Amino acid sequence: MPTPAALGTSEARTRLHELTVIDVRTPGEYTGGHLPGALNIPLDRIQRALPDIRHAAGRGDVLVVCASGARSENACRILAENGIDTATLSGGTGAWAADGHELHRPQGATRATWGMERQVRFSAGTIVLLGLLLGLLVHPAFQILSAGIAAGLVFSALTNTCGMAAMLAKLPHNRPRAADLDHTLARLRNR
Repeated sequence: MPTPAALGTSEARTRLHELTVIDVRTPGEYTGGHLPGALNIPLDRIQRALPDIRHAAGRGDVLVVCASGARSENACRILAENGIDTATLSGGTGAWAADGHELHRPQGATRATWGMERQVRFSAGTIVLLGLLLGLLVHPAFQILSAGIAAGLVFSALTNTCGMAAMLAKLPHNRPRAADLDHTLARLRNR
């Protein structure tokens, strides 16, 4: 499958008023700052949103964003497999902010959840250290834990997927409430 079309931050900013922007990060990451007007539909909920995204794509171009571009590329591939043409934002919200463009935060948002990449680095590092420590203090077999995480990181890099991120996305602070997703899909339908 071909790589999805990509827009640079300058082009996306110029066209923002005509794009339907879908942010596929977790709700916590979205709360930490998102493109103006972006709707939050986490990557693991894309399948549920297919009819509404298809409807939006029929009315105009759809831009899919995440933190750095990897999840939005995956989302664009899923959407393309379902006959929906979309584009991704090169470099994600990180590049958007680095280029000096404004990020919006929901009103009343006081605490942002760590970004998924940061959650993965923290979790992987903690498990590796725990495996090494238990291997030294309890039994050398615990070092298999560290080796397993290392193998998972290599696999993640080679396949541009992340099983740990998929698992962490299921934690309560990373999940949208059903009512929030329903509200987002209603907004998408009414655009």
